[in-house]
Amino acid sequence: MKLRLDKFLADMGYGTRSGIKKEIAKGSVAVNGTVLKRPETKIDTEQDTVCFKGETAAYARYEYFMLNKPAGVVCATSDRQEKTVVDLIQDKKRDDLFPVGRLDKDTEGLLLVTNNGELAHQLLSPKKHVDKVYFARVRGTVTDEDIKMFSEGLDIGDEKKTLPAKLRIISSGEISETEITIQEGRFHQIKRMFAAVGKEVIYLKRLSMGTLTLDESLAPGEYRRLTEEEVEGLC
Repeated sequence: MKLRLDKFLADMGYGTRSGIKKEIAKGSVAVNGTVLKRPETKIDTEQDTVCFKGETAAYARYEYFMLNKPAGVVCATSDRQEKTVVDLIQDKKRDDLFPVGRLDKDTEGLLLVTNNGELAHQLLSPKKHVDKVYFARVRGTVTDEDIKMFSEGLDIGDEKKTLPAKLRIISSGEISETEITIQEGRFHQIKRMFAAVGKEVIYLKRLSMGTLTLDESLAPGEYRRLTEEEVEGLC
């Protein structure tokens, strides 16, 4: 891929385009061992070696991180007041990462953070029928009738009923434990679905999305890069 030198370095998080242009003019950037002072110089991301202040700047077109989202962190790229999921990714190369889908602030579990917009669309579009599996602890006795209602779609106050969802009862009682599989991502969807059948979600955790399953060795707030096999499975 051919890119302008200043865009290459900006994409890799070395600063703003204007700041990088100043560094290039100062002689801080070398390509294949030669100092270049023209920010518009086109480089080959596959063939050329770029150094910024003596540090090799390896190019990554896409990055993929699996995050075990903790409660209390918002699903956003930036926020003036709250810590975001992107803030948790400390060793990213790109500065255009975003979370794929939104988990509520108090919801935990699997979150894919990437800059691949096409993949995000594939995973989030209801038309693609990608399963998202959640564990939910619920106040109230979950019954076979609830399973039936989930499977038929529920009126949660939107223009359309939800798509059919799978509800599995793990344990049922005053506090019930369940597993839910949906193919949408509406605002507060699972909480609203349970509210529609007279229950209250008191804990929610996403376990999987498509072929990607949460690595249980990741503590809340921890993350790792996806393996090549995991990326291939998603794409």
